[in-house]
Amino acid sequence: MTSEMRGLLQAAAAGDSGAEARLIETNSGLIWSIARRYYGRGAEPDDLYQLACVGFIKAVRGFDPALGNEFSTYAVPKIAGEIRRFLRDDGAVKVSRTVKERAVRVRRVQSELESKTGRSPTVSELAAATGLTNEEVAACEQADVAVDSFERELAGGGRLGDLVGDEGMEERACLYLSLGEAIKTLPERDREVLALRFVRDLTQQQAAKVIGVSQVQISRIEKRAIEALREKLIE
Repeated sequence: MTSEMRGLLQAAAAGDSGAEARLIETNSGLIWSIARRYYGRGAEPDDLYQLACVGFIKAVRGFDPALGNEFSTYAVPKIAGEIRRFLRDDGAVKVSRTVKERAVRVRRVQSELESKTGRSPTVSELAAATGLTNEEVAACEQADVAVDSFERELAGGGRLGDLVGDEGMEERACLYLSLGEAIKTLPERDREVLALRFVRDLTQQQAAKVIGVSQVQISRIEKRAIEALREKLIE
């Protein structure tokens, strides 16, 4: 890694948006090369590039040079994962093109606001910055609750996807759809907490700051929502 690259990474990790822009510019070839792998899967090339940029910035913020890894080695799976997570819902819960386009915009603005403020933006802040309503922003985040989101760890162990059991692939796909429908029936606050925890990958403490409640309350809401989903799936 060159000294210039190391300096840009350090500056970007500290919240320098100019350094982030410079890194995107100098690594645009890498970003495009990964975005191209997903051409023809229902998303426009520009949308794929924007998603790839979001994944790239997440890699910039999470990269630790002290571990001795090459940045590109760390960044590639982050970039690809961001795109896959967005596209994966085509195999689980169908989402309209309009919502997908809005979701790309929300993710890009979310990344920009996180860079400027050093924290995850609230739904209201995202709505103001994107020109969408709170409900539209929430819909974008809920649309991201796809299969890979269900594979993430729950507080206290286990995965959200464990609620659907260990059936075969076809049965499991149907149950994932049922889980997506069950999430829609939850109270707005419960859905927001699940979106923050399993879509934005926030910790309970971080989610508490976004919503404006205590970490204990987030834990209770999350547990209540998971129990409600479990009951709906076994009805």
